This record gives sequence, C-alpha cells and structure tokens, in this order.
Amino acid sequence: MTHTNTQSSTGEPSPSALPTRSLGGLEVSALGYGAMVLSPGVYGEVDDERGERALRTAVDAGATIIDTSDGYGADGHNERLIGRALRGRREQVAIATKFGFRLPEGVEPHPFPTGYAFGELAVNGDPRHVRGYAEASLRGLETDYIDLYYPHFPDPQVPFEETVGAVAELIEAGLVRHLGLSNVTADQLRAAHAVHPVAAVQIEWSMWKPADPQMLATARELGVGLVPWSPLGAGFLTGTVGQVGEGDFRQNAPRFDAANLKANNDRFAPVRGIAQELGITPAQLALAWLLHQDPHVVPIPGSRTPKHIEENLAAAHVKLDADVLARLERILGETEVEGGTLL
Repeated sequence: MTHTNTQSSTGEPSPSALPTRSLGGLEVSALGYGAMVLSPGVYGEVDDERGERALRTAVDAGATIIDTSDGYGADGHNERLIGRALRGRREQVAIATKFGFRLPEGVEPHPFPTGYAFGELAVNGDPRHVRGYAEASLRGLETDYIDLYYPHFPDPQVPFEETVGAVAELIEAGLVRHLGLSNVTADQLRAAHAVHPVAAVQIEWSMWKPADPQMLATARELGVGLVPWSPLGAGFLTGTVGQVGEGDFRQNAPRFDAANLKANNDRFAPVRGIAQELGITPAQLALAWLLHQDPHVVPIPGSRTPKHIEENLAAAHVKLDADVLARLERILGETEVEGGTLL
C-alpha cells in the first residue's frame, strides 16, 4: 500500500496530478468530485463561499471531473456555484451534469419511484425539453459546452431511446461532448448505446451497496465507463456518522434512522479496522476498494471540508494488495446492511 500526500511543504493545497482513467474515451482523473453536497438542503445548510472554496480545493488536489445536476439546489444553484468557482479554470476540468429532475415551471412531472421515505421523484425526459434543459445548464455553468451529459433518471412515461436521441442531437450541435446515463438498468444501457455511444453510466455502488453484476458485465462489453455515485455510502463509510441532523436528506433514507445506523456502524467496524491497520482513513479505503474493482471506474466523492477533499482524492494513489482485497471481500460478503438501498 502506498499513500501520496497532496499538500505542499508549506501545508497549503497544491496542484497534484492524479492517475487518469477513460470513461468511454473521455480522459479524467481516477477520482472526481461530486458537487451535490455544496447545495443547501442536502446535508443541511452551507454557504456559497464555503462551496466555492471546496470546488477550488478539489481542482487544486487533482480532480479533473466535477459532477453536478440541474436538480441540485433550487433554480440550478449547484451549477451556478460551479460556474463561478471555475471562472478562469474551465479548461482544467470536465464538467458532468444531469437533467430532467426538479423541473422548471410548466414541465409536467412524471413520477419515478424511489426507496426514500417520500416515495417518488418528479422527472421528465421528454425530448422536446432536453435542449432547454441543456441551455439553462450552460448558462448556469458559464460555459459553451458540457463534457458529459446525463438524463438524471429514465422517465417511465417516455421511451428512453427518445431521450437519448435528444442528447445525441446536442452532441451533433456541439453543445455536449459525451453521453452519459444515470440510474438505468443494463437493458436500458444497451438500448441507449444502440442510439448513440455511451461514455459513462452512473450507478449507486459502494462497499455497502453492491453493483448489479449484469450492469457491470454490459458496461465492460460495450466499453462504457462506470461512475459510482455515493461511493462513500452518503458519508456512512467515512466512519464518522453517528446521527443525521435537521435539513439532511439522509433523514429520508431508512439506512440512516437511529436503530439501523447503529447496527450498520457496528457491522462495518471490521472494515474500519483494516483502514486503521493500513494507516489510511476509512473513506480512502472505501474509494481505493472501488478503484480496484475495474480500470474504468471513476468514483465521485463529495465533501465540503478541504482536508477531507484532499484525503479522498489521495485515495487514487492507494494500492491494496491481494490479501487485503480478499479480506475485504470476505467481510463485505458476510455483512448485511439494514435499511434497504439509498435509491
């Protein structure tokens, strides 16, 4: 196991080259940055100054892909925050954003069922709206192109190939460079790929949420990259979550109710023990484990704290030997998580 520091000799963050990986031809750092945590109403309140500082820290520490969505925060808040933070640095990063969730006025909501306490989300993947979604995102992000554009959820009321076809038109027009998919099945991935090559698919995947084997096999067959969302289990795998507070979306996730959270923390103690043995954080172990699953995996952890952002991205330099990986597989295979999935 090796672990490379990402700070300069003065203790200040310094630009740090991370290993790179390919997402269907889009070359990015092996670990990206998930910006959802920077909008209010996700993990409680947060101010924009702190959010911009977090984004600059991520880029300084080597992240070359920033992930967001038009649905994070009210009125495109997350995208606008990124647009401001990346002024003068746009060419240093690939921007990935998603559409069709948290709809603008006048767009009909279509229910998408979830495992959260509120039961469903409102989505709309009608191809007539897709260019408008993209143009709004481009304005918020202060850019003239999106590197990786995802339908956030497949719309149950719209043929998925039609939504994908609308993104393909944006690629032809030069507004988007690569097509991504999010929260889809393996069959939907295959159908979309037949319409236009898919660069990456976002899936919930972490130590406490196994990936669908059929999805993994299909992505590998088609040469599609994998972008695990919630790679730290919505913060659980950091080993620091004892409760969730007011304004935290995890209050809607059964895994985080008091009884389940205590049980899950107890059951993951052996994993945290391995991190301690290796001299790394539990979060670094969780991210390094994902990176060892496939050479085209690019997790997108998010944090508001510069120190944690730097630590997370440094996991791209962590090497796990075969014995450690085997021990982890044995522990994870025997560990039952209480509370269903996050989605």
